[in-house]
Amino acid sequence: MYNPADTPGMTAAILRPLAALSVVLTLSGSWGCADPDLEPAPVLRTDIDLPAEVRIVAARVARGSTLASLLRAHEVAEREIVALIARAAAVFDLRLVRADQPYRIAQTGTGELRHFEYEIDQNRVLRVARRRGESPDAFVAEIGQIPKISRLVVVRGGIDESANSLFAAMGRAGERVELSLALADVFSGDVDFNTELQLGDRFQLLIEKRYRTDDAPVPDAEDDGFAGYGPVVAAELENDGRRLRAVRFTPEGGNPGYYDEDGTSRRRFFLRSPLQFDPVITSRFSRSRLHPVLGVHRAHLGVDYRAPTGAPVIAVADGVVVSAGMNGGAGRMVHLRHANGFETQYLHLSTIAVRRGVRVRQGELVGRVGSTGLATGPHLDYRMRQNGAFINPVTAHRLMPPGDPVPADQRAAFVEARDRAFSTLLASSSIGTLADD
Repeated sequence: MYNPADTPGMTAAILRPLAALSVVLTLSGSWGCADPDLEPAPVLRTDIDLPAEVRIVAARVARGSTLASLLRAHEVAEREIVALIARAAAVFDLRLVRADQPYRIAQTGTGELRHFEYEIDQNRVLRVARRRGESPDAFVAEIGQIPKISRLVVVRGGIDESANSLFAAMGRAGERVELSLALADVFSGDVDFNTELQLGDRFQLLIEKRYRTDDAPVPDAEDDGFAGYGPVVAAELENDGRRLRAVRFTPEGGNPGYYDEDGTSRRRFFLRSPLQFDPVITSRFSRSRLHPVLGVHRAHLGVDYRAPTGAPVIAVADGVVVSAGMNGGAGRMVHLRHANGFETQYLHLSTIAVRRGVRVRQGELVGRVGSTGLATGPHLDYRMRQNGAFINPVTAHRLMPPGDPVPADQRAAFVEARDRAFSTLLASSSIGTLADD
């Protein structure tokens, strides 16, 4: 009979032979920073007595729980709780635990803790286990990798009346919102997905999908074993009568990027939009507009995007934060300075994610949509200046030059990667295994 106490070291094998007999406990919510002396959150649980006298519970962290209250809910002895928390905190900052993440706990029939696992993210797991032959409260902790395998898959979809946004079309294809954002990021220098998608547009992309290869149960998992997306390998977008293609390529000694069929970088100096959601333009650049709050005609020196409160706002280009804070009628505002005399401003934010003087990269979060200052509702007022004068961001983006090409000495390698990727993209809807992580 298998007994976890006979297995030394930190290994997921402790749990795997018993995973089929585990009890799934689902607790919704988040891990807060509550007082550890609070009463433990109630736990709904059905225990199964296993022949090995060890039971495993797979669960998710309850709202308002601390690690201490979570363990108390499983009737772990207080001295074991203190020892486990001390070991875990030595390898991982427990304040960084995210909401509703899975965990697993293995206990003997007498309640003695044998093993505890908490999934930090899709790639890492915190493991704490009792040392063999040590005192009852002696534990060892480590952060391990979740074993996964990657597969190449082709995803196709289109924009029509029943799915009139990229999010809706990707959802209809059975994919998650993250894949919509990944595709939008690939073509963000050429297409404003907030305003420029048309009925009849179509897309297809070659993407890595990652799947877990361990046997650890994940409570309430929607996709059996699915562990997230890898990078987009190649993509094609038909938009308003034009066909755009992109392939991922890593120049020798450089960083991976996306290039068109001719080897020109898809990364532009400016992104087409500071938003990754699918709002609409509600007010355009104008020298005279009736102000919705003040009721007088005045210049509107930016573009208003309607978007929900909390929607992420990203930097459209590399730059330095000139200011970040309250600014009168603009509310919470971030002001960035870029190369070649360009500046951008992001107004009416609900929160700000940067501070004055720091450098930001293109696509980096600078704040979130709000309605601070003189605003009638949540939206983003996005403004651009060149050499001190306000200009129309929509027009300016259209005139941005293309990115840098693949270096000449790596052209042959690029052509080989391009042809292989597009041959796969256009030939099949499902490919095979890439590699184990």
